[in-house]
Amino acid sequence: MTCAVFLELLAREASPVEFEGPLVEARAAGAGPEVLAELEAAKLAALRVRSVMRRHARREAQLQALFDTAGDLAGLRDLDAVLEAIVRRARRLLSADISYMTLIDEERGDTYMRVTDGSVSAAFRRLRLPMGAGLGGLVAQTATPYTSARYLNDPRFRHRDFIDSAVAEEGLVAILGVPMMLGGRVIGVLFAANRRERPFDQEDVALLGSLAAHAAVAIDNARLLEETRTALEELSAANEEIRAHSAAVERAAQAHDRMTALVVRGGGVEDVAAVVTEVLGGTLHVLDADGRRLATAGDPADVLTDEELSGVMASARNIRAQGRTVRRGDLWIASVSTGDEMLGTLVLRAPDEVPDDGRRILERAALVTALLLLFRRSVAEAEGRVRGDLLDDLVSGRELDADAFKARAGRVGVDVDAPHVVLSARYQSPDHRSRAAFWAASHAAVERGLAASRGGEVVLMLPGSDPGAAARRVAKEMGASLGAPVTVGAAGPVHGPDEVAAAAREAARCAEALLALGRHGEGAGAADLGFVGLLIADGRDVDGFLTSALGPVLDYDARRGTSLIETLDTYFGTGRSLSRTAERLHIHVNTVTQRLDRVGRLLGEDWQSPDRALEVQLALRLHRLRAGSALRGA
Repeated sequence: MTCAVFLELLAREASPVEFEGPLVEARAAGAGPEVLAELEAAKLAALRVRSVMRRHARREAQLQALFDTAGDLAGLRDLDAVLEAIVRRARRLLSADISYMTLIDEERGDTYMRVTDGSVSAAFRRLRLPMGAGLGGLVAQTATPYTSARYLNDPRFRHRDFIDSAVAEEGLVAILGVPMMLGGRVIGVLFAANRRERPFDQEDVALLGSLAAHAAVAIDNARLLEETRTALEELSAANEEIRAHSAAVERAAQAHDRMTALVVRGGGVEDVAAVVTEVLGGTLHVLDADGRRLATAGDPADVLTDEELSGVMASARNIRAQGRTVRRGDLWIASVSTGDEMLGTLVLRAPDEVPDDGRRILERAALVTALLLLFRRSVAEAEGRVRGDLLDDLVSGRELDADAFKARAGRVGVDVDAPHVVLSARYQSPDHRSRAAFWAASHAAVERGLAASRGGEVVLMLPGSDPGAAARRVAKEMGASLGAPVTVGAAGPVHGPDEVAAAAREAARCAEALLALGRHGEGAGAADLGFVGLLIADGRDVDGFLTSALGPVLDYDARRGTSLIETLDTYFGTGRSLSRTAERLHIHVNTVTQRLDRVGRLLGEDWQSPDRALEVQLALRLHRLRAGSALRGA
């Protein structure tokens, strides 16, 4: 009996139980222990190879199904056939008893059954799920996949009698549902379900999610085909009416020429708005991307209500890519955008119908306004770079000609001799760097201060004398802009260029202290940090404190290459639990005890008394803070 027999079993895709045969035969033949051990090892290796081969085969089948689905989409003619093929493949690939798809009904605000495969219940095929109800309604509402091994007994979901009755009639036990996304919007849910208990794994979720993405594309393609047909019909009708509209087109062209001439002469969005209202009448509101008013032409008493503003912004986002004008009541809305970015919105209040040429004028005004806003942004970015260079020179401590520097600062409206606070803002993700830098530059320009992006932080110098208040305000406002916590340290006030570099270092230490203390998303100056603030502020003897509290342990680690500091830090971090400390450090509890005994001999037997323990923990945090700063500096 040789190990080659397992290769033969692999070649004919034998079942796992057949791999025990060679060992049974060898034992029956009286084979020695070494032979049996060799066969056992070969069997285990063969079973692992079999498992890998089966996973690869399953993955190949999944990829083939995705390729087939992509092919169906490429030749899309019948949407129903494509969706049925996707649902059928989902059932087969996930070895599910039933698969089905629901779509969102925008008018009724619920979801309805679109396609099923394997269903035997007529009531189930007619089922409608309210948003948030049941597993499917929750997926549709939250855009998050959900799975349940025993749905009817799962308390995570909001059960409804008519839903549970239909599920029970179909005999479903385990259910997996994933959202069908179109952009950032859920358009439906794709499901796989079993009539027995089954925990769906992450691979099942990923596969069903891929098929759901294809289904969303199919539905969107069908929508786009329909829109294309509609557009072609509209184009045909427009060609028939070209002669009738020539005068209107000329009117729109003249208005566009007037707006272009205004831009060339240095006019702004207010001048463009005035041209529109002069030609079309009514009142025109120019809004930025967040719905804030930039300019108004016409009746100054005309103000958009909150309800109107909400509807306007929703419509502007929907028409951004098409560049068309839409109507909401007596409001005509045109999106001011470039590429995929929304820059603002034009809103014309006109009680009468606006003719086609009037809509074109509004759309051309939106295009000219986009150019003006882009130019304004370019100017702001250029000014931001100037402000960044100025602050970078101060923070870096370069020797500067005082008069020349004050002149440079004066050109961007900054009085460097006035009191300023210096702030160090830390964001969580590198992805936030550009947005944080843009927010800081804009804020500094409005506040007549300076801002610079340096490595993983944004440094600001803003007029004021209360660093703590400024830090809290910037942490709140920048965090709201990024949609993520921003931690801000502050120092000051400073009264001249020579004090900025030291203040920037102190602000950075305050930010590091907040992070080390777990106070993410907060802002503070040294005065707000209590005992820690006293230690990290300029002129404080941090090294002396660390030496007095932890010096013998630090020296011992440095001389012998041990990990007493790490053990001590972990010990306090686990609430002085020996077992959890050992578990976290992956060592034996006896080793933890021996290390802590060594710490006791180095620091004195009272090192765990309340006062000494507090001092030691503060020193550990400061040591960790300084170590983290050193690594970032490196």
